[in-house]
Amino acid sequence: MNNSAGLKDLRKVPQENISVFLKEIGEKPFRAKQIKEWIWKKSVKSIDDMTNISLATRTKLKEHFVINPVTVDKEQKSNDGTIKSAMKLFDDHVVESVLIPADNRMTACVSSQVGCSLSCKFCATGYMDRARNLDASEIYDQVVAVNNQSMENYNIPLSNIVYMGMGEPLLNYANVLESIKHITSPEGLNMSPKRITVSTAGISKMIKKLADDQVKFNLALSLHAANDEKRNKIMPINESNNLDVLRESLNYFYQKTGNKITFEYILFYDFNDSEQDAQELYEFWKRVPARINIIEYNPISEASYKNADENTLDTFIKYLETRGVNVHVRRSRGKDIDAACGQLANKN
Repeated sequence: MNNSAGLKDLRKVPQENISVFLKEIGEKPFRAKQIKEWIWKKSVKSIDDMTNISLATRTKLKEHFVINPVTVDKEQKSNDGTIKSAMKLFDDHVVESVLIPADNRMTACVSSQVGCSLSCKFCATGYMDRARNLDASEIYDQVVAVNNQSMENYNIPLSNIVYMGMGEPLLNYANVLESIKHITSPEGLNMSPKRITVSTAGISKMIKKLADDQVKFNLALSLHAANDEKRNKIMPINESNNLDVLRESLNYFYQKTGNKITFEYILFYDFNDSEQDAQELYEFWKRVPARINIIEYNPISEASYKNADENTLDTFIKYLETRGVNVHVRRSRGKDIDAACGQLANKN
């Protein structure tokens, strides 16, 4: 546990407030810009690391503020090169982040909540309680840490970020958007928002809010069934955000932003893998401009779902492709270390 309880995290303090504080202690205004560069662009873990700020000023800063960094507590490397990290927060909570290397990209999968409240039946995180939301800086720190791993292990910087780790990003709306603001800022990591995808289980009013806020990043919907009865069984959120409501919010998002939408669809054996399921998915896709990712299921101990067999998968995909659907099969990475999609639950 951090022993600086009661002190405000410097990264939560607005720039203008830092400027006022510096003025009050007799410091030059330009120091505020230097501090901002240290905490975001250089991602320092301590005020002591701000070496071009005088010792006296650093001492006064430390009397009022602290930096609560996220630290890599444990790291596991998969046979396929995927790296899963247990990230310890200042209050000893732990979330998981994943580096997913591929031929032409390095992707960071980051968490937005400690646990999750949505209870999706096929997801290990859904069987955890939600302890709290992550701050913007805690999400940002995950990206920095995973980028460091990418450079250390592969000498390649991150190319993509997906908000597909623990938690429902749209139930931590303000912090997720704040983290993306810093990630995409020239004064932060300067990544293109087009390289960022936020995944949601389907919170329709927040999808509309994304549209109204004119976000620049891409959106993915964890769909997994294009039939309300089936989706209700595996994703309780569908009972209050059914497919008609979701379709309306997704079209609103696309009309307002023009950003890419992806449907994520896990093919479960003998549940949502029939020709009728493929037809229902096609009918839903026809009314929303999107591409479809078919995702391999990653078994978890809490549930008994299984992957559809290869022949069923091929038939399902062929049904969609012959009707002009842009469909892609996403094979699991890091399954041997419980780092694959749906497996994050702090089981190191």
